[in-house]
Amino acid sequence: MPIVEMKIIEGRNQEIKNRLIENVTQTVSETLGVSPESIRILIYDIPSTHWAIGGDTVQKRRG
Repeated sequence: MPIVEMKIIEGRNQEIKNRLIENVTQTVSETLGVSPESIRILIYDIPSTHWAIGGDTVQKRRG
């Protein structure tokens, strides 16, 4: 059973996340030759205040 974990910065709507889940599921299924029902997808929405690049949070970089 493949498990895919993705960490993304919060702010994307559910429709976009649903498309991501569908596309990743299809790709994993085709690549590994497993049924979509056996694939688990976990999405972690990380607050922009908890994601840093070069010593600054994403929230600070966005202004």
